[in-house]
Amino acid sequence: MLGLGAEIGIDLGTASVLVYIKGKGIVLQEPSVVAIDRNTDKVLAVGSEARRMLGRTPGNIVAIRPLKDGVISDYEVTERMLRYFINKTCGKRRFFRPKTIVCVPSGVTEVEKRAVLEATVDAGGGKTFLIEEPIAAAIGAELDITKPDGNMIIDIGGGTTDIAVISLGGIVVSKSIKVAGDKFDESIIKYMRKAHNLLIGERTAEELKINIGTASPRGKSIKMDCRGRDLITGLPKNITVTSDEMLDALKEPVNAVCDAVHAVLEKTPPELASDISSRGIVMTGGGALLHGLNKLVEKRMGIPTYIAEDAVSCVAKGTGLSLEHFDVIEQTTAQPGRRTSKKNKY
Repeated sequence: MLGLGAEIGIDLGTASVLVYIKGKGIVLQEPSVVAIDRNTDKVLAVGSEARRMLGRTPGNIVAIRPLKDGVISDYEVTERMLRYFINKTCGKRRFFRPKTIVCVPSGVTEVEKRAVLEATVDAGGGKTFLIEEPIAAAIGAELDITKPDGNMIIDIGGGTTDIAVISLGGIVVSKSIKVAGDKFDESIIKYMRKAHNLLIGERTAEELKINIGTASPRGKSIKMDCRGRDLITGLPKNITVTSDEMLDALKEPVNAVCDAVHAVLEKTPPELASDISSRGIVMTGGGALLHGLNKLVEKRMGIPTYIAEDAVSCVAKGTGLSLEHFDVIEQTTAQPGRRTSKKNKY
């Protein structure tokens, strides 16, 4: 149970949710999935347990990912998921509402921002503020963004890739594209269907991406067994896939990320571009761990590109560290309107 005046940071991602508690660090990392019984409208599982149900549920149970492309696609399910995570980390029986900072992609609209704010407040958060993902990622990657120097960050999450040039604590140039980890998975599913007449699920595609996926040629090709349904016979089928095939499968989304990085660099003021050229580009987020992606960006841009330490947790860490400056955020961020009372689903 947390004490009065507790402050929490939430990285509300398309693929996973991370919760940071001031003084404790990251206390929760769970997939953004909710399993609901359609007949009773009851939440059966949230997080890891619900993720195991994806693609494996009977007709009355549905496993939902309530966030798509970095924004809320199902408001009510998002609120119920947030309530579950806040209760899990802060305690169900509490007499306070924790101050909360939530991360959002840099390209979200005011309507989308308000949806995040209101969902968090309705789920049990107190004073709630937003921080843009590139800023949080840069703080979590331990970049000093307060000085008048150019820092470039590429945050590749599940739903969006956020690219930004940051100086003096603010974003100078940014671009957010809806090409990230989920699109990598979709490209693998399409490739397997086209090249092998094999239908595979999201989890299998993600396993292929993590284990043998690559954005630039590997020194030595590696293989992995893949199971799915043969589209011709309709029967289960097992084939061996190579990393060279994954290079071909991921070419389109990987090039889209590189093109977006190029577009941001084109709009960057020359003095900051000079700083970035000497300092390098920093990559964060789970998508940054795709083998050879940093090398491809480095080759295409001609700028050294590094993967941040503990890239997956950078945004959550940065959100948590920004809690230290809650007073500054409070002055610069608008709060949501009047809280709408909703029935507690738990």
